[in-house]
Amino acid sequence: MAELLTKFPRRRTVLLASLLAVGMTATACSAPGEDRSSTQKSDAAVKTELGTDPITLEMYAETGFPLAKALAEEFSKQHSNVKFNIREDQFTVIVENAPRVMASDNSPDIIRLPTMVDLVKDDLLKNLDPYFTAYGWDKFPASQLMQLRVGDNTRGTGSLYGMGLGYSVTGVFYNKKLASQIGMTQPPTTVAEFEELLAKAKTGGVQPIMQFNKNTAGINFPHQALQNQFGDPTQVADWIFQKPGATFDTPAALKATQTIQKWAQAGYFTKDANALDYAGMVGEFQKGNGLFMFNGDWESANLDKSMPGNVGFFLFPTESAGGKHVAMSAPNTFGVSAKAKNPDAAAYFLNWVHTNAKAREISVTVGGSSPGGPSDLPVPSAAPNTVLAETLKASQQLGAENGAVDFTANATGGIFAAAITPEMQKLIAGQQTPEGYVKAVQAEYQKELSR
Repeated sequence: MAELLTKFPRRRTVLLASLLAVGMTATACSAPGEDRSSTQKSDAAVKTELGTDPITLEMYAETGFPLAKALAEEFSKQHSNVKFNIREDQFTVIVENAPRVMASDNSPDIIRLPTMVDLVKDDLLKNLDPYFTAYGWDKFPASQLMQLRVGDNTRGTGSLYGMGLGYSVTGVFYNKKLASQIGMTQPPTTVAEFEELLAKAKTGGVQPIMQFNKNTAGINFPHQALQNQFGDPTQVADWIFQKPGATFDTPAALKATQTIQKWAQAGYFTKDANALDYAGMVGEFQKGNGLFMFNGDWESANLDKSMPGNVGFFLFPTESAGGKHVAMSAPNTFGVSAKAKNPDAAAYFLNWVHTNAKAREISVTVGGSSPGGPSDLPVPSAAPNTVLAETLKASQQLGAENGAVDFTANATGGIFAAAITPEMQKLIAGQQTPEGYVKAVQAEYQKELSR
């Protein structure tokens, strides 16, 4: 899911370049969209040739998100000597299991990453810098891999430790029939306009927001959407990247939490939100039981199939008219275990995901998100008048406005499970105050960083 679900589900999320002297000619000869994996020259440290010997890649992925499996299946079609053994778990389970699984003798080759800093500290993640050089990943836009770098125990700079299987953007899906029913003729342009629509929906007997909050705090999606608008998003990013002195206890976070509490008390979320999981939320939205759903572009293809022509999407509106859009956006992050038995083949797969024409098409049609990769490769187009076309357009708009911010759930390895989820559930149930919520999240953050 998102790192979203963080996440996510998932969630969504984040720089490819010419080879060193020996490999530059091969890259220059590759046509746009060509599988460049097989054209690379090996450097001294790593192998970039897949070979023909039988290989089984062990993958640990997030359940409920078909992109990883679809890419694995296509890769095996193109490279018949490679098979995948895929294990899937809920994101919260991966968060808990990742350190133990990666430290075991059966560590996966490729794993969905809940976070990276702690895994890097514990030497559980493979440094991908040699592959960055060998495959020429400096041709990616630098911002695309920024979230996947770790240096001096902070994210955003340093060595590369992950890659994205799709680069997601989050926003608000809406049911067009219900929108028309309450007089919504276009997406709201400010937070105030969005709240007016929530009130109209409630008054008109339409469930304003269908949002899950069981197991993982899906209401963290609208919470961060508000937090991103109520203050400087750089403060949010600094906290996620564990910059010294960064704090969650800010006026913006408090105002966002107060707004979420107000929405809960007004009945804008369902009464059973804390008992509603991700799949249940999507199912209810598909049945027409909610006007809005905060989610990521990974659901676009699914919604086009289940609700053809009846779903729209927009980036969460700005606080003031004409402001810059800010949205949770992150790679669907996967890394290579330090104890991986097939690290070179795993890196080959990650490079293929970004550069092979069919793989890029799958990232769009199945994952619903931008495939990332080299700037000179075109993004596969989506059918017109689809929600997938709208999410891809929103992703391009967000990139143009430079408004991408990672998920707060990615701040530390345990923050989502230990603080954000339980405290958000208490807030929705009336058992926690907004002030208590922001202080509890910051306290858990400081506790984890002190270990």
